[in-house]
Amino acid sequence: MTEPIKNLCKRATAAALVLISLFALSGCQTTKINTTEVSDKEKTAESSKVIEKTTIPTLFFHGYSGTENSFKGMLRRLEKNQQAVKELVLTVGTDGQIQATGDLSGKAGNPMVQVLFEDNKNNEWNQAEWIKTCLLYLKENYGIDKVNIVGHSMGGVSALRYLGTYGQDTSLPQVQTLTAIGAPFNDFVDDSAQSLTDELAKGPAVVSNRYQDYQQMIGNIPITTRFFLIAGQLDETDLSDGTVPLNSALAVYALLKQRGNEIEEKVVTGENASHSMLHENQEVDQLVSRFIWKE
Repeated sequence: MTEPIKNLCKRATAAALVLISLFALSGCQTTKINTTEVSDKEKTAESSKVIEKTTIPTLFFHGYSGTENSFKGMLRRLEKNQQAVKELVLTVGTDGQIQATGDLSGKAGNPMVQVLFEDNKNNEWNQAEWIKTCLLYLKENYGIDKVNIVGHSMGGVSALRYLGTYGQDTSLPQVQTLTAIGAPFNDFVDDSAQSLTDELAKGPAVVSNRYQDYQQMIGNIPITTRFFLIAGQLDETDLSDGTVPLNSALAVYALLKQRGNEIEEKVVTGENASHSMLHENQEVDQLVSRFIWKE
């Protein structure tokens, strides 16, 4: 074989090897993308399997000076993850009148109801009455006899006051679960001298008027209601979410446990554990979902 022909063959062989390599790399990339897509689909399918879907509505109550934006992000994320569906918004006026937007479908999709207080800086006593109004509205208009409640900050405080006031009223829907996120149950008493372990076992050493109210009301709280207390802790030295002391957010743990209620608690840490970020924290999303819908 002549030298020019040999060189031509070598160049052709090299070119062929380059093309083969490119095809191989292309094939690997395609396989990787497809694997990722399948993995995402499998995760979604698996998530759908473990979520318990019911027709029981879950009501979300914002905190002091809260607005539609307070729970907007969490509701969107829960809906995007196919864990629940936002179906209804109830706006409660200062006179207790309700303006409804949307409708409960009656489908087993974990319906979510966002509740907005027109006077979002009113006291917990009036808010407890407005919570009662919301539950009556759901019963009279949709025949609802069971609900779940999620409350951020004062929303959790008012929800517990509602249970302490009307918990034994059989004409109202039964509250199956109450999830309180960063709720100051012992007001803003910062008793950091007491260890968290001691408080969870015995209750707070220093008590506020609010906590004393809960002590007096405890007999009205249904034993069948399950509770989940979520607290935020910014770091090892700041035992609070920047607003609510850790001990206050978990203050009613021992009280409810001694009452006989099933209760869980969780301390969320880090930058996204600040008071106003707790309902924007995706870890909190999953905690709420797991507790209510048994994810």
